[in-house]
Amino acid sequence: MVRSNSRRMRDIVAVILAGLTTISSPAAVAAQTYAMSGDCDGFPKVGLDTAAGSCIGLVAGHLGFARGVAAIGTDIYVADMGGWQKNRGRIVRLPDGGHGQPHVILNSLNEPNSLVPGPDGTLYVGLSGAVIRFDPAAADPQKSLRNIVTGLPTQGRHPLAALALGADGSLFVNVGSATDHCERQLGDPAPGPQPCPETQASPPRATILRVAPGDTAVDARTLVPYARGLRNSMALTVLGSGRLLAAVNARDAINQADPALSDAELPHDTLVRVEQGADYGWPYCFDENRPSPEYAGFDCSGKRAPTLLLPAHAAPLGMIFYRGRALAGLEGHLLIAYHGYRSTGHRIVKLAIDAQGRPRGVPEDVVTGWEYARDNHPQGAVVALWEMDDGSVLVTEDHNGTLLRLARDKQ
Repeated sequence: MVRSNSRRMRDIVAVILAGLTTISSPAAVAAQTYAMSGDCDGFPKVGLDTAAGSCIGLVAGHLGFARGVAAIGTDIYVADMGGWQKNRGRIVRLPDGGHGQPHVILNSLNEPNSLVPGPDGTLYVGLSGAVIRFDPAAADPQKSLRNIVTGLPTQGRHPLAALALGADGSLFVNVGSATDHCERQLGDPAPGPQPCPETQASPPRATILRVAPGDTAVDARTLVPYARGLRNSMALTVLGSGRLLAAVNARDAINQADPALSDAELPHDTLVRVEQGADYGWPYCFDENRPSPEYAGFDCSGKRAPTLLLPAHAAPLGMIFYRGRALAGLEGHLLIAYHGYRSTGHRIVKLAIDAQGRPRGVPEDVVTGWEYARDNHPQGAVVALWEMDDGSVLVTEDHNGTLLRLARDKQ
């Protein structure tokens, strides 16, 4: 999605504030950003709309540019990306299920985005340019850092690495496109009938890589893409069957290339059941194998169509398959975090699927109400989701640097 100058400035301000403030208790943060309305399973309940029988509690705030979240036992880990600036990121640990005092265990990371538990209690971290692994239980976690993937891109519009762990221990890594739709500069047209250069880069952009399990660092430039033509697969998850699913962020400003096309409605973001070796068409095709206006006449019949069209500009950034039973109506569903600032975004939805990731129905709202409401709550933008052992779901929200928790409402 387009990152406007105003958003970029807010990101920079967030970085500055993150360096000047400490991580706050939930009660203090709720008083500043969210209106409290009682208790949500041990945390201050905030004014968001949830399904009957559930609530949202605020776990912590002042987490900077909060992105990835994961838990090992009752220890919660949050990746603070540090805004869109190099080497300002950090990893924060919140012990005791978020009730303990948060503290920073790693810092000076290059735009950390995704967190995935790895073997033997380690954590994978997707950075701009690399994937690392470390031992959060080490006496000095910084000294346990190991490169797992090197040679990932650091430039362009989508340098952040999203991750998912395969059933065999392999690691799936998103390599986002360098541009919106292969334009030379923002606002310029794509190169027309010529192949998009970044799809032939090393590693090719708009791909997903698969890294075999192991302790030796792998150079991404030596890998054959697992799948291609996926503009920016920021939400990845692997089902129990081993099936990889990706929720993909589509382009912006399609109306500038063809005024007959609606920017508000097109193109759709997509849900994809990822097939090894498949090409899903970006930048030549969009939606269900429609030629992009810059590549009018392109034969999209040989490209793989998406599994499901999601709302345009929803900007899915996080996705999990809910396995618990604590939250009624969610078992057997995907939960998808829509980050987007337009009306289709800033919400969490559920989607019923079968074991192979085939949809049963359409997405339905689970948490909404993140539009700005004076004296009630700020504008919010959800990023990552994580299911805890008790069936509650952790939610990061980067606009306000908060960690939230969707839980059963026991009141």
